[in-house]
Amino acid sequence: MTVLTARPPPTATAAKPSDCPPLRLSVKPPGPLTGLLDGAWWPRSRDLARELPALTDLLDPLWGRITRVSVNPTYWPGVPRKVPVKGHVVNVGWFRAEQDPHQLMLRSYRVGRWDLLIIPPEIGAEAAARLMATACDPRIVRTGSALVADELSRHPAAPAEADPPGRTQAESWEAEGGATAAPVGTTGGR
Repeated sequence: MTVLTARPPPTATAAKPSDCPPLRLSVKPPGPLTGLLDGAWWPRSRDLARELPALTDLLDPLWGRITRVSVNPTYWPGVPRKVPVKGHVVNVGWFRAEQDPHQLMLRSYRVGRWDLLIIPPEIGAEAAARLMATACDPRIVRTGSALVADELSRHPAAPAEADPPGRTQAESWEAEGGATAAPVGTTGGR
């Protein structure tokens, strides 16, 4: 497993580079293509417009210019059609039935297609580290959802990571904007 880190570019508000936390990403080492995943990405939020520029800035020099990204909108409150990144625009699409909700597909001119496990932002650091290592293991042939489900069944969320007492996961999702998100058909996808 290769863990890559880079600081996201500062935003238009005078943020210092030291204020921006490093990107959380691991990719399989070079070698024969094996398994269903090419690595794992642990975004800090469910805001694709905010998270994708840092990811593509890091991957563009390694894999070639990232031109298209697709996600399943199940866990993303909004899926923008286009995201401006350093020097170009990345087209974003969504596929509800065809794409695993815990995976991100990236396309570039030079490399082709890469599939990353999306580690839920609310997962703790220990669970994320295990998921990153598992997603990069060439012997593992599992989908992103299967890996996340296995992790959560083996290591239930710590109290700080769990939903507040008396609140179900559905209620937490709605409190975070899940129910008020724009309808999927209006956010652009295919």
